Amino acid sequence: MGIFSRLGDIVNSNINAILDRAEDPEKLIRLIIQEMEDTLVEVRSSAVKTVADKKEIERKLTDLRREAGDWERKAEFALSKDREDLAKGALVARTKLMEAAESLSAELGRLDSALAKTNEDIGALQQKLADAKAREKALIARHKTATDRLKVKTQLHDERITDAFARFEQVERNLDMLEGRSEVLEMGRKKSLAEEIAELEADAKVESELQALKARLAGKDQQQG
Repeated sequence: MGIFSRLGDIVNSNINAILDRAEDPEKLIRLIIQEMEDTLVEVRSSAVKTVADKKEIERKLTDLRREAGDWERKAEFALSKDREDLAKGALVARTKLMEAAESLSAELGRLDSALAKTNEDIGALQQKLADAKAREKALIARHKTATDRLKVKTQLHDERITDAFARFEQVERNLDMLEGRSEVLEMGRKKSLAEEIAELEADAKVESELQALKARLAGKDQQQG
């Protein structure tokens, strides 16, 4: 197992605290970046399977609803021929199909929620990865400078070793800023323009289908009347 065992460990991790415990911050930050990149690959691969599962369920749901509609029409036909027994049987078959469709709808909702959470986690992880890469060179340079200065001061004045270590506080403050920027960038994430337009188009499509359904039902009522 790597530095992190779960995606949440990375997203919620305090990189500053991890580096404070490290003997070699340069090596550790490289490992952290590698772990983040590997985790992104794994999470995306898992998301691909979830999307495929969602599409399969959507197809099955469409088939079930179509079959249920067929049985409803058969029930209406049987009833028009005074075969109430056949109409009841058709309605029973329709009910079973609708129950199966309801179960699939619930599963579809669960997958939608899982994908939404995965999308949030990936966004947060990508931000932390970008921040870590942006700070990597600066951290390594500061660490080298602090180490070199420490060696020189140790050779010259032992009593000034404490002052050399104090230089690491600047690294710690910079890492605090890194963590703070990451957390702030995760707050109030807004949808992109493309996402908002896609949702608007989806709403318009649903509204159009609803109006068409109302028109069909109204026409059917007029024919029966």
